[in-house]
Amino acid sequence: MDTNKNTRYRILNAAIKIFSKKGYHNTRVDEIVEAAETSKGGVYFYFPSKQDIFLGLVDEFANMLESRLSKSIEQHDSSIERVDAALQTCLATFQEYRELSKIFLVQAIGLGITFEEKQRQIHDRFVEIIKQNLDDAITAGDIEPMNTQIAAYAWMGAINEVVIRWIHTGEPDLAISLPVLRLFLLRSIGVSQTQILQINRKE
Repeated sequence: MDTNKNTRYRILNAAIKIFSKKGYHNTRVDEIVEAAETSKGGVYFYFPSKQDIFLGLVDEFANMLESRLSKSIEQHDSSIERVDAALQTCLATFQEYRELSKIFLVQAIGLGITFEEKQRQIHDRFVEIIKQNLDDAITAGDIEPMNTQIAAYAWMGAINEVVIRWIHTGEPDLAISLPVLRLFLLRSIGVSQTQILQINRKE
């Protein structure tokens, strides 16, 4: 990793730890500078303000999650399996990056218009991914026609609620939540119990 990328990575990694522990308002840039073992000028070279550091973290996580979703979806031919793969990848990524998930899903709420607009834009990106996969499932004849926009919002809401609860309390564990969410969400779009059991057996 070159020096510039390494410095930027250290800054973001330090910011994850401090933001997740102290929250946005109680975090000082000097704390991030110290934790990143760099200079204040080095931090401001990449991120002109604390807000830019926070938004940078949100973008990093969103881009990583989207990339992982795309890769997992591409590995399956069946539209139902692609939808399920996206659900599994989403929960696994949140589980792996709990501190970053907290920043992404919890701390960005209520920080002002800039943060809320950023979160809405990212929310819409993932709603569109869900919608597109549901549209593909309809085209393939795997599920009945429906308003996939509303269905995608409902899916996002269900996943969001389960993950945020886990972030706050550690329960229920996301690995335990997966089969329940799978059953609930796939049944909500008309996937049969038999098809869901087949997916379970393939894990």
